[in-house]
Amino acid sequence: MAQPWLSCFLLPALLVSVAANVAPKFLANMTIVTLPEDLPVGAEAFWLVAEDQDNDPLTYGISGVNASFFTVTTNTGQVRLVRPLDFETLNSFSINISVSDGHNSVRRVMYVIVEDRNDNAPVFQNTAFSTSIDETLPVGSVVFSVLAVDADTGSAGAVVYSIEKVIPSTGDSEHLFRILANGSIVLNGSLSYNNKSAFYQLQLKACDSGGMYEGSIITQCSSPVFLSISVVDQADLDPQFVREFYSATVSEDAAKGTSVLKVEAVDGDKGINDRVIYSITNSTRPGWFDIGVDGVIRVSAPLDREQLLAEDEEVQLQVTGSNGTFLLSLGGPDAQAFSVSPERAVGSADVQVLVRVSALVDYEQQTVMVVQVVATDLVSQNASFATVTIHLRDINDHRPTFPQSLYVLTVSEHSATGSVVTSSIHATDPDTGERGRITYSLLPGNGEDLFEVDPVSGTVTVKNGELLDREVQAVYYLTLQATDGGNQSTSTTLQIHLLDINDNAPVVSGSYSIFVQEEEGNVSVTIQAHDNDEPGTNNSRLLFSLLPGPYSHNFSVDPDTGFLRNLGPLDREAIDPALGGRIVLTVLVSDCGVPVRSTEVNVTITVEDINDNLPVFSQSSYHFLVQERRPGVLVGVVEAQDADGTEANNRISFSLSGSGANSFMIRGLVLGSGWAEGQIWLPPDLTLDYEAQPFFNLTVSAENPDPQAGVATVEVLVAVEDVNDEPPTLDSASLRGILVAENGSQHGQVAEVVAWDVDTKAQLEIQLVSVICTKGGADVGSLCHGWFSVAANGSVYVNQSEAIDYEACDLVTLVVRACDLTTDPGFQAYSSNGSLLITIQDVNDNAPYFLPESKTFVIIPELVMPDQQVASVQARDDDSGNNGAILFSILQVDFISEDGATIPFQGFFRISTSSEADVFTGNIELVTSLDSTLQGTYQVMVQAQDRPSVGSAQEAKITLNLFTVDQSYRVRLQFSTPREEVGANTVAIKEALAQATRTTVYVVNIQDIGSMARAQAHSYLDAYFVFSNGSALTLKELSVMIRNDQDALTQLLQLGLVVLGSQESQESDLPNVLISVIIALGVALLLALVIMTVALLCMRKSYHRKLRATNAAKEARKTAAGVMPSGPAIPGTNMYNTERANPMLNLPTSDLDLEYFSTGNLDDISLNSLDDNSVDLDKKHREMKEEPHSQQGPAPEPLSVVLAGRQAGVGTQQQQQESSFTNAGLDTTDI
Repeated sequence: MAQPWLSCFLLPALLVSVAANVAPKFLANMTIVTLPEDLPVGAEAFWLVAEDQDNDPLTYGISGVNASFFTVTTNTGQVRLVRPLDFETLNSFSINISVSDGHNSVRRVMYVIVEDRNDNAPVFQNTAFSTSIDETLPVGSVVFSVLAVDADTGSAGAVVYSIEKVIPSTGDSEHLFRILANGSIVLNGSLSYNNKSAFYQLQLKACDSGGMYEGSIITQCSSPVFLSISVVDQADLDPQFVREFYSATVSEDAAKGTSVLKVEAVDGDKGINDRVIYSITNSTRPGWFDIGVDGVIRVSAPLDREQLLAEDEEVQLQVTGSNGTFLLSLGGPDAQAFSVSPERAVGSADVQVLVRVSALVDYEQQTVMVVQVVATDLVSQNASFATVTIHLRDINDHRPTFPQSLYVLTVSEHSATGSVVTSSIHATDPDTGERGRITYSLLPGNGEDLFEVDPVSGTVTVKNGELLDREVQAVYYLTLQATDGGNQSTSTTLQIHLLDINDNAPVVSGSYSIFVQEEEGNVSVTIQAHDNDEPGTNNSRLLFSLLPGPYSHNFSVDPDTGFLRNLGPLDREAIDPALGGRIVLTVLVSDCGVPVRSTEVNVTITVEDINDNLPVFSQSSYHFLVQERRPGVLVGVVEAQDADGTEANNRISFSLSGSGANSFMIRGLVLGSGWAEGQIWLPPDLTLDYEAQPFFNLTVSAENPDPQAGVATVEVLVAVEDVNDEPPTLDSASLRGILVAENGSQHGQVAEVVAWDVDTKAQLEIQLVSVICTKGGADVGSLCHGWFSVAANGSVYVNQSEAIDYEACDLVTLVVRACDLTTDPGFQAYSSNGSLLITIQDVNDNAPYFLPESKTFVIIPELVMPDQQVASVQARDDDSGNNGAILFSILQVDFISEDGATIPFQGFFRISTSSEADVFTGNIELVTSLDSTLQGTYQVMVQAQDRPSVGSAQEAKITLNLFTVDQSYRVRLQFSTPREEVGANTVAIKEALAQATRTTVYVVNIQDIGSMARAQAHSYLDAYFVFSNGSALTLKELSVMIRNDQDALTQLLQLGLVVLGSQESQESDLPNVLISVIIALGVALLLALVIMTVALLCMRKSYHRKLRATNAAKEARKTAAGVMPSGPAIPGTNMYNTERANPMLNLPTSDLDLEYFSTGNLDDISLNSLDDNSVDLDKKHREMKEEPHSQQGPAPEPLSVVLAGRQAGVGTQQQQQESSFTNAGLDTTDI
């Protein structure tokens, strides 16, 4: 809040005329600087100097790619070198220099020219130097040429060669060689292979011509290199005799050819050693002697001593040893320029004409030279002449030369690429041919990227006119080099001055922003500008003018000085408010060149505001509407505007007054400069009540922060609006449950949900929230979601009548709610959820159906009693109530006998109905006893029928097969235990029997056996064994199954099982037996007589029988255990095998717990109708086995006869014996 007041206090201090800050300017020479490449790092390179009219502190800077070479002291402008310079690597570059006075910043490009210094020594291009020369090589001949290169330019790059040392170092070898300026080494004296050294080594050095380096002129020299020279021997010396004088004697009668003596000479040339030729050149007696090639002097003519008396009898010979020596010399007009080699030869030699005075051999002076070679015999002085015509071949012995060492040229800046700078500079070379052909090139340096030269014509042209800018660099120094075909070159300097063109527009320094108080302030500022074109010309002369603008007529500018001023008082409110009090004038600065170039500069004049305007509301009055029960809402907005241009003068604040003003609050919001709105709000904790006060009259005041300024007011009327703020309510009466029948029974509207709202403008809509589907109280998912629909008016319609299924869902719960569409936001628009229960009514649309039954119903007539259940059926009906209640009835009963005959049976069976959950059971009961003699199947047709309250009943039918089992399948099992114990073990016995037979065991009776029975069984159990398909087991089948299941058999034996048999075989003939007994008593007397008679016969034969039995026992003892005899067994005996096993069960008696049946040996040999062998069961007795009797043998054994008769006597009972077995051991008497 303090900032606006502070602005008011500072405002008088700002109400002065302000001139724009002028940008600083670099001095005119701040465009190019030249630095030596040996400038030490850290040394002062140059100073940046600029001027500022405002005397503001200046800050200097350097930037650009190559700015890293320097560092600048920002407040002084001193520039120091931080990286070494190298002319050979970068001979020129540019940097950006800048200066700032804190308000304006000026930047320009400065070019740095690097000056070459003598910082490089010459370098030989090859260091392995060696050559061979003949010893006869004429003085002045070129021995070898070397080349050294110096990277520096000027005199620092001009190489001077020298011979530092000659090895061997002798007096005559010190000056034997000299080196020329071009690196050619010349022979300066004569050589001798024999008298002087045959090998020389020259130490060479190359130095530049000196140059400036680190403040002084120095000379840089290369490292020394060595040239090895080998001297080749030539034939230039006469032979030498070994002795100076030879003498010998010979008789005068010596024959011709007689050897007299031998002379010997050697060649003086050590490196050649040619063959020596001997000859007699002088003799006092010519013809007497001759000499051979081997040096032997022989007699060649008759000798006569008497002719030598006056000569002391001696003949003197002068022998000359030579190698065919002759002298060579030159004659002719050009002989002075040449020499001949060798000058002396022996025998034959290759003659060379050598250049002696190279200055006389000049192709440019004479192209053909003639000499005469003269060969003179050393002995005879005979001479021979040969004319040699020498055609000179031009060599590159001249460098190209320029007429001038410096050429001053001019070219306009920004000339087109390819513009000719000069075509008149040519170098000359007196050499001819390829060696005299000159190629021009520009050496690297300043400006090489801006200019180029034609290598043939030497025409210098502009290479890149866009970079040719006089304002960047006015003068360029180029080095033009001319090189001939022999790679010799020379150079000249081109000084190219760029001519100015009017290519630069004026540059305005600084920016211009002026602040002036309205009404009283004045504008006074001078536009600073300059033109970079050449000073003192029209290209740099400037003119100032104002461009037309909305407010330019209020100002004027001096055309020559650029002085800008206002023509009258300035009014802030007269300026477009969008400009914020700123007037932007455009001053055009143009030069007088051709074409005219100009620059525009904007001068911003900010007219400062004073508080001379009151706020003004946008409307004369305001009317707002606010809803009741809405705390903290915006009531309305008032707007006001202040024409003053600054925030200090146009900022508006609002306040409220009037009746009920305490119920409101106003917040000011700045919309823009001088534009604000006042937002009238209700407090967050306060709401209006339409019934308490329907409207409010308020006054809004708008004022500036200046306490001396006036206040503006406006009237505001606030009306309270009634709102829809109550939620709707569902009518509970309309949510009472309804009934809807299934399977398309009902259509259209079935109910209507009603809701009400206390609000007057309520617009209600009933909405379905969710649907719940249940069956018997259990959720069945979304099965019923599409059955019903709820319209917006609350009507409930059947949507999918045919899909409604009671059996799938019996209760549909529609969860609904009421929604007030016009409820004001922030209030509850929905009622509480309500549930409309739709009970689905069942329709008898499902017929009963029988449940699958895997049972087989079997009737055993002697077991089934009246009122006893014999079968059952189960059925269901998917309907509910009476529609799903099932009543069973028997429609028909037929008996199907085994022969296929059908006999109707009515009234023998009845059926009763019971139910559990939704399953109905029909129990079929016997009404009266059945005939046990009938064998076949009862077919009972059962009907299941529902009992609907409305409509016809639906039914289903099924036929049951009740299989009968007659008494022929009744099996008796005898036990060694009493009846009570058998009854107690009935469950275990039935389980063992069921395990062995896989049948259902029906127990008929359990009784004790009378004491009259001979067997040791105490009780019996009668039972039927019936399969699931109604078939039953016979005794034989039962016996096989029990024997096949050892576990079940063992269990049954442990439970006391003794004998298996049919009840028919034992009881069915009981009446006949009684009759037989009576008849037997009648004939008892007769039988007694017969028995007595038989007894007498038996007594007589008993001895024979016992004897045979003893023999049979002995024979049995001889038979090993487990070995069957080869002959057939005796049937009908009660013998056991050696292991005392019962042959029917194949188990020992001990395992069968039947030992108590055998009380003596008589039981061991008792009869068994199922045994083929007679075996002793007592382990103390040996095995006894009867041998079969053949027809031819002795009389049959009595026991066999009795058994055979027994079989014949019971032939009528054969069928009964097949279905039962009797253990004769239990009733056989001792015979």
